Amino acid sequence: MLSAVNALRAIRGSLIDPFQNLKNWKRGDPCTSSWTGIFCYNITPDDGFLHVRELSLLNMNLQGKLSPELVHLSHMKIMDFMWNNISGTIPQQIGNITALELLLLNGNKLTGSLPDEIGNLRNLDRLQIDENQISGSIPKSLANLNKAMHFHMNNNSLSGKIPFTLP
Repeated sequence: MLSAVNALRAIRGSLIDPFQNLKNWKRGDPCTSSWTGIFCYNITPDDGFLHVRELSLLNMNLQGKLSPELVHLSHMKIMDFMWNNISGTIPQQIGNITALELLLLNGNKLTGSLPDEIGNLRNLDRLQIDENQISGSIPKSLANLNKAMHFHMNNNSLSGKIPFTLP
């Protein structure tokens, strides 16, 4: 869990938290100390550590950027940063969180293009990036998302076609 703790601290360091919602992210273990927005699996796998299952930081008026350190939360199934003021680009490293099922980034100020690496998220069921300022073409790699059932990409400046091979 040490790398996850360090990753969460790096994630916290990349954010501005004007209402101090994440003030309890400073000490203890995120899984046993009830860190705000952190939900962990109830069982300990073979490595002996609890792992983050969900990062739920919706509607906290957070600012700053999405940290590439998110990749170290490799067991995470839900990443929810909805309705904040997160800016910058979506880090390509997100494509390495292959357990991810829900990627919820809508209602922020994200810019740049949608990384091709999102096509690596083969367990993804829902991608919500609507209400941002994302531009560029829709990556062809989205065709790899065979389990995806929900794509919310409206109110951006995306171009191109959604790959026809999607379910």
